[in-house]
Amino acid sequence: MNELLTTSEAGLADRLAAEAGVATISLMERAGQAVAEAALDMVWGPDRRVAVLCGPGNNGGDGFVAARHLRDKGWDVRLFLLGDRDALKGDAAEMARRWPLVVHPATPDALQSMHLVIDALFGAGLSRPLEGEAAELVRAVNASGLPVLSVDVPSGLEGTSGEVRGVAVQARRTVTFFRKKPGHVLMPGRQLCGEVIVADIGIPERVLETLKPKLHENGLPLWVDHFNWPKDGGHKYDRGHAVVVSGPALQTGAARLGARAALRVGAGLVTLVGNAAATAIIATQITSIMVRSVSGATALSEFLRDTRRNAALIGPGASVGPETADDVLAVLRSSASVVLDADALTSFSDTGEKPRSEASMGFLARNGDNPHGRETLFAAIKKRPAPVAMTPHEGEFKRLFGELPGSKIDRAREAAKLSGAFIILKGADTVIAAPDGRAAVNSNAPPWLATAGSGDVLGGLVTGLLAQHMPPFEAACAAVWLHGEAANAFGMGLIAEDLPDVLPKVLQRLFTERV
Repeated sequence: MNELLTTSEAGLADRLAAEAGVATISLMERAGQAVAEAALDMVWGPDRRVAVLCGPGNNGGDGFVAARHLRDKGWDVRLFLLGDRDALKGDAAEMARRWPLVVHPATPDALQSMHLVIDALFGAGLSRPLEGEAAELVRAVNASGLPVLSVDVPSGLEGTSGEVRGVAVQARRTVTFFRKKPGHVLMPGRQLCGEVIVADIGIPERVLETLKPKLHENGLPLWVDHFNWPKDGGHKYDRGHAVVVSGPALQTGAARLGARAALRVGAGLVTLVGNAAATAIIATQITSIMVRSVSGATALSEFLRDTRRNAALIGPGASVGPETADDVLAVLRSSASVVLDADALTSFSDTGEKPRSEASMGFLARNGDNPHGRETLFAAIKKRPAPVAMTPHEGEFKRLFGELPGSKIDRAREAAKLSGAFIILKGADTVIAAPDGRAAVNSNAPPWLATAGSGDVLGGLVTGLLAQHMPPFEAACAAVWLHGEAANAFGMGLIAEDLPDVLPKVLQRLFTERV
């Protein structure tokens, strides 16, 4: 159940259910019943007073049903409607007719002496900012300090983008139906929703065969069947050889973090390469990772000519400039799967320095590309058969791709299409996007994962999984999930060095559960 449905897809799911013989009034009845059940443990005591705030659409109809079920369970229910009862249409009008008690006008005074608020004002398809009475009511709900149970999404939250339309309710719990929407997992929507419960209201699972959703919440069902677990009789060469390119002598830490992560996640061998000064420092810091002095684009190309070195990470601590860009182009000329992070991306920014060396200019001349910007990088990616993953944070993303329109998902998908790379757009709600339109939103990362060097570890995890021949989209999703889960396993006080060392506990748990 990790598919994410846009608001239009969710509406189509309702229509397909109706075409399959499921009455829409039945869907609303079961939705409202699910909301009532979710409310039961939110207030304790014999005198449980709830304000049910209903809006003018189907969300309001769900609210009328929830109010009726809670009243039947002995709750003191006060129902408040934003708008005119006579203006309600369809199933919502029928559910309002079945409500046996008075309907009060929805005003901020509705919240006085209440123990719980059920927010059934506006649903996920909100198309314009809340204003006037609606905005005033939402602000009063947030100021009340009362626990809030929202129906579908907190009112004011757009369900597809996760963006706030003017002002939005802060819920403690949200009940949605059939499948989550992107707004439940994208920021700031995820914070506004609180706990999200997905209720089965009778929509047949087979409607997904028609919808064919290409967006998922990241989790085990998306990639665990592709995970390359150690096998009896296997050896290290079966599990790939990852290469991590270091920056200069005083910037080797980022590459060491990435290399250790690649080894911990299962790559059979890992080699750190860099100039002589850098590798001299690296050699004093590591044991199970090999070190080679490889300096410059020509030497890097030669080193990667050995096809057993089948995955490479470049960018962490590399420095921004033409030398790094040349090294990136050299790596991309190899047959290895490649992960580009940090300075490897910014070195091709239209606002940064560009590669102008004889080697890169020769490459561009042979391929007819513009030598001054991101198109150089994108062309090199698109002409190679092996996959490329990019792991930018928002700043690096904007420097390379500019101000792309739409939600975070839209932007990541467009970047993947433009570049030909698998995009991991990092953040509290990391989005993974493939060039073919598949995408996933990650939701398991704790706030303490935001620490220096954690992105370098993520780059190493992706590289280590690619070295083991895991498909690139699944490798990216697995790496992001494992990254977050390792941070959860460690807890507060995390620093980047802790992530690779706690990863075995996470992997062992997954392996045990798999068996």
